[in-house]
Amino acid sequence: MLSNAGYRFDATAAGIDEAELKTRLLESGLGGEDLALALANAKAEAVGGNNPSDLVIGSDQVLACDGKIFSKVENLPQAAGQLAQLQGRTHVLMSAVACWHNNQPVFQFNDTASLSMYRLTADDIDTYLEETGSEVLGSVGCYQIEGKGIRLFEEIQGSHFTIMGMPLLPLIKFFKHYNGLQ
Repeated sequence: MLSNAGYRFDATAAGIDEAELKTRLLESGLGGEDLALALANAKAEAVGGNNPSDLVIGSDQVLACDGKIFSKVENLPQAAGQLAQLQGRTHVLMSAVACWHNNQPVFQFNDTASLSMYRLTADDIDTYLEETGSEVLGSVGCYQIEGKGIRLFEEIQGSHFTIMGMPLLPLIKFFKHYNGLQ
């Protein structure tokens, strides 16, 4: 998203055990929006510790449906199971972005989007996964609305960028006011 918006940056893995951190945060009672923001901050802080003079951006996304927090799956059978749980229901995607500079948070923002999936049969899900393959494993919902996954939804409310994983417009607004970045 940042590249498409014309920004230059270096991507660096945070090097944190995200699954373990997410489990620990959930066990502490953190809810979806706060969880997404905590994970985004943890990523930015981890990278920023090694690059304190850089503006470091961390982002994360959490999916919740019927009070359950979902995580990314590891294989296509698990993806089929996850899609079966989401089909016919409305779920919420909570995306967060956090920026750190000089080992301090300088910006954070979270946003939500609501997505209502059509009722799908097991055959519908199998056909979709055959068409998309393992590319859906990179998405917590096992779909990618920028591609064939859009066909799974009857209604979507919220920012396209939030659904893609980062509230981009508020981040760009921050850039415009932070050290004159354009």
